[in-house]
Amino acid sequence: MTKQLLMGNEAFAHAALEAGVRVVAGYPGTPSSEVIETIAKLHADGSAQGVHVEWSTNEKSALELLAGAAYCGARTLFTCKQVGLNVASDALMSLNYVGVKGGTVLFVADDPGPISSQTEQDTRRFGNFSKVPVLDPATPDQGFAMMQAAFELSEQYKTPVIMRPTTRVCHASTFFDVAESTQAKPVPEEGFQRDSRWVIFPKRAFEGHGEINERLRKIAVTYAADERFARFNPMDERRIAGESTRFGIAAGGVSAAYALEALRILEQRADERGIHMPGYRFWQVGTPFPFPERTCEKFAAGLSDVIVFEELDHVIEDELLAYAGKTHAAYNVHGKLTGEARDRGENDVDDIVERLAKFLGVPELAQVESPVTYESAEPEFPLPVRPPVLCPGCPHRGSFYAVKRALGKTPAVYCGDIGCYTLGNAMPLDAVDTCLCMGAGVTMAQGFSVADPGKKALAFIGDSTFFASGMTGVANAVYNGHDFTLCVLDNATTAMTGSQPHPGTGVTLMGPKRKPISIERVLEALGMECIVHANPLDLQQSIDAAKKAIDFEGPSAILFESPCVQLFKPEAPVVLDAQRCTGCKKCITEIGCPGIGFDADARGPKSGQRGQAFIDPGQCNGCGLCTQVCPFDCIEDAKREEADNA
Repeated sequence: MTKQLLMGNEAFAHAALEAGVRVVAGYPGTPSSEVIETIAKLHADGSAQGVHVEWSTNEKSALELLAGAAYCGARTLFTCKQVGLNVASDALMSLNYVGVKGGTVLFVADDPGPISSQTEQDTRRFGNFSKVPVLDPATPDQGFAMMQAAFELSEQYKTPVIMRPTTRVCHASTFFDVAESTQAKPVPEEGFQRDSRWVIFPKRAFEGHGEINERLRKIAVTYAADERFARFNPMDERRIAGESTRFGIAAGGVSAAYALEALRILEQRADERGIHMPGYRFWQVGTPFPFPERTCEKFAAGLSDVIVFEELDHVIEDELLAYAGKTHAAYNVHGKLTGEARDRGENDVDDIVERLAKFLGVPELAQVESPVTYESAEPEFPLPVRPPVLCPGCPHRGSFYAVKRALGKTPAVYCGDIGCYTLGNAMPLDAVDTCLCMGAGVTMAQGFSVADPGKKALAFIGDSTFFASGMTGVANAVYNGHDFTLCVLDNATTAMTGSQPHPGTGVTLMGPKRKPISIERVLEALGMECIVHANPLDLQQSIDAAKKAIDFEGPSAILFESPCVQLFKPEAPVVLDAQRCTGCKKCITEIGCPGIGFDADARGPKSGQRGQAFIDPGQCNGCGLCTQVCPFDCIEDAKREEADNA
């Protein structure tokens, strides 16, 4: 064993390997991506032996692959973020009815905030809906233990198991003792055994539903009585001599850690100020589904009021209310439903301190007696807003700009998709009107073309998203003859989630490089007749290509091909000639590259009192798009300037 400082996700990867996981698959999505990346790294350096790891085309593909491996008896691990489970849900619902042979853990990372997602979906609800057991860690340490226990639970009850950490647990770091090398648990000698149970006919589904209901009842007891899992539902009590404990605090996930810290702060303040603080009973619900009622019975005994802290939905709160109704308990439940806890986003210690002080009847403890003061608490001038923006030199900027130039005054609707190119909605590009979910832009554009044929419908999609969920939309367009233009923004990577490979790159996590799948050949095979190519950093070429595709009647496609700026060494920054700059700002108002700034105090022979643009050499990577946008040729790339001066 070696001690290492690890991010939560890195630790969870080690835990799965130490549990003997043999097949690992998923689709990248923050905050879950590092689990698979860590396993791939450990496999590559030889310390994780016998494991197969891959980025699958999408979440559904990943879970179905793992189902086949689990039927053979292999321990398997699925990873995604919360919205990715929606994509895999069709497979998950049936998989739970059929059951598994090898331990199958679904690592589904939720994103309260949301920090980098389109929804604040709570996977604990999905566990309840799909009738799949859920484990909800409060800390990376607890998550490490939960990952290993989840495989045991899965094999004991022949069910998939969800482990649901949230962003702060996934990305927090601490020290772990981890194995120097691991060996995947072998597949049982008999492997896959043919049996009618594996075929999900209606009769089998009816039987499976009964099996699910029965095992959930048993798992709820296991959560409470089996120490392997009861340790994830710790309870603590602060007793006051001569007083009965009336207040209860229940929490789940990282909110449990916040609540414990908030209680520590309140107790310290009470001691320092000589204020009486009432007793309380604290319970972390680490196994929210099926709800451990036997543990709840111990927690609720004698309480008059219970407050709940959790992210995101009122899951524990609902269970406590249901238990109170079922047992005619006398306690009142406080939380999201009563407006006494945040109803969205992340919780934090400061907020919980205030809410707990009020709940416990000591509101004065929420106040800080000696706040830190500063000479100037407020800035002299309002701080500028920094909205999200495409990177300097991002090829997507040229793609959006070229399409809008090609359209001219033609009315159009721009359907976006999930990726960093969603930022094309920002000014001055203003080229994304809709963004729903992965792949939806392709099919939504077809809906616009039918309902509002007076506008040209365009769909922007990235290369990774195209393979993940765009191809069926293209098939639908060709089959039904929809008039729209598909703009594939091919930057040779899955940029938004950390530059992971995809089928179009040919790179795999297992080492061998496969032949990249050609997007053009896929489009041809699907029946797309008009397909044009362009380098989005070549403005005129891109405009000409966009015009050809847009003018085509029926489904057409533009393949904008240029690598992400994170994949190559930047060129020398472009050079702006202050003697020729007129201060027109077109380089800024047309493309909005962060590498271009404006100095209102600058003066020049052509700009007069208007000020001048300038190039930030620390951000410019020499893409050259601005040199083609400037109407006065006062921006040049460094190579051209050197040639002119030679």
